[in-house]
Parts: sequence; structure tokens; C-alpha cells
Amino acid sequence: MDAFAILLAAYNPSLHLLGISTVHGNASLEQTTNNTLSVLTAIGRPDVPVHPGAAKPFCRNAVHAADIHGLSGLDGTTLLPRPSSKPITKPNAVLAMRHALIEQPKGTAWLVATGTLTNVALLFATFPELVEHIKGLSIMGGAIGGGFTDAPMGHVKGEGERFGNWTRWAEFNIYQCDPEAAKSIFSNRTLAVKTTLIPLDLTHQVLATREVQQTLLTGTPFPTSSTAAMNLQQMFHDLLLYFAHTYSEVYGLTEGPPLHDPIAVAVLLEPLMGPIMGFADNGGERWHVNIMTDGLHSRHDEVRGQVGRTVITKSDHGGVRIPRSMQVKSFWRVIKGCLQGAERAISD
Repeated sequence: MDAFAILLAAYNPSLHLLGISTVHGNASLEQTTNNTLSVLTAIGRPDVPVHPGAAKPFCRNAVHAADIHGLSGLDGTTLLPRPSSKPITKPNAVLAMRHALIEQPKGTAWLVATGTLTNVALLFATFPELVEHIKGLSIMGGAIGGGFTDAPMGHVKGEGERFGNWTRWAEFNIYQCDPEAAKSIFSNRTLAVKTTLIPLDLTHQVLATREVQQTLLTGTPFPTSSTAAMNLQQMFHDLLLYFAHTYSEVYGLTEGPPLHDPIAVAVLLEPLMGPIMGFADNGGERWHVNIMTDGLHSRHDEVRGQVGRTVITKSDHGGVRIPRSMQVKSFWRVIKGCLQGAERAISD
């Protein structure tokens, strides 16, 4: 969920959020941009620059996920405030990302993608020198399957076993949004060695159970807690409840919804927190990643085939890192700490 990813990036003391580029995906570009600005206003960080990016994929029509995230792309709460800042259109998102990254010392800045990869693919196609400059690229997307992990992947009536969350084979960010953009990123071997992929096989281990939901809602009150702070707790709780309902209804995951997006941010903390925020990759295994692009977006398997499927083969000469597990309890403690930080900020 992007709201939690923004919260983590904005309030973890080890991270400095340079900016956000929005993109088509769960909803239209206009709506995802408005949602981003609303979340930043809610958590007291309207100062973070927001640049609208691509409104559609490279070569397909834009398709959204109203069944899961609602028509707005962030349904479930009435507590999202009206944005107190405006999106920045000059420079455009690609140029803004380039400027922000190149201004950092070489080998220090990360780029984190929690949605469609159109913006990121355009960035590296336009400015290939950035590959050498950044420290890393973290991507939430894809689904491996085949016993890669033992995470509960859910099921859809009449479809049998599946490991994708949009089709039997594919995850939404890769399949429905822009498989060609994803393929262009993973086919860049220089970029691949700096890339960490966070697939459903990992995110489905991080379920927002009822215990987690209640902890985020209650937590430890502060003497300076304001109505705004209590509303912020309730807002994030509402979003989790809505997500829990859709995941239960659509995929049969009743224990709680997986929290996908912030895990792609949390992996940046691993070098700083060590084993406390460890991501296990079987001693350093690396992978070649290929995205299948044959097929059309359709409800019929014979038309769409396996388009958007993430296919991996083990590499002995460097490649994409794909963690198989992580320290889930530590992750939730970090999220709670960031929420408390936001509560303090908007209560001052």
C-alpha cells in the first residue's frame, strides 16, 4: 500500500525522501497524484515535491485496479485531507528524478518503485549514465511461484492454484500496468546487479493481521496527541480494513491483507539495522529476470496467455536480488515508529 510506503520513507530517521513521481496504476495519473498529495498532507509532509509522471504504459492502454483499491485508488477512509500543496509539472517527472539523483554523491541514492515501472524505465532509457550513479533500485512487483517461498498466495474461485494477484501468473504492477517497461529494466544487466525485487512471494508473508491493525490504531498515546494525530491513526486503520475486506473477498486471505509497497522501502534499512531488519536471500543468490510480454490484456487466458509473468533463472555472475524472507516483527515495529513520528509532527 503506497500510503504506508510514503509514511516509512518520510519518517524513518535513516532515510531522506528526495521526492515522489506519480504514475498510472491503481487509478488514473490524476487520481494517484491527488492521493499522494493527500497522504503527504495527512502525515505533515506537504513539503515533499510530487511530480506527475506517465499517464499510460509504453504501448498499451492504461488499466486500473478499482476492484482492489476502489475507484479513487485509495478508498476506505473519509479522513484523507484535501491536499495543501500542488503537483510540480516543470520539470517533468523524468527530469526531476534525474536532477534529484544526480545531485546526491555517487553510490548513495536509491530509487524505489512501488507501482508501474513506466517512469523508471523512461528514466534509465533517457539517462543511462544514472545506472552507474545510483546505489540501488528497489522494486515492488512480480510473482515467482513454484514454491519460491511458502507465503499464502490466496485463491480465486474457479481458477485453482495461482501465484499472481491479477492473473494466475502475474502481479498487477507488472502485468496490467506496463510489462514492456518492466522487461526493459530487467534486461539491463548493469542495472540488474543493483536491483532488489520484492515480489508477492515475500510481501504475502507480511500480513496486517487483526493484532497488527489494532496495534497501529491504539499504540501508545502521547501527552501532546491532538485530534489530527488520532485521525491519522484512524485513517491508516481504515485503509487497512478496506484492503483486508477486498483481499478476503477476492483472494480468500482472511488472516489479513499483505502490505506490499513499504517492504520495497524497508529493504533500504537493512545495511543500517543489520539482522534486526534482515532480508534473507539464501546467502547471496542472484537471478536473471525475464518478463513475458506476449499476449493482450484480457479476461480470457487464450488471449492474454502468460503476459506479465515474472520468470527467473539463477545467475552465477550477478543479477537481481530477490529476498525469500524478512524479519516481519521488526518491520511492523518500524512502521509503528514512523506513524508515531508523524503523529508527533502534526501535533506540534
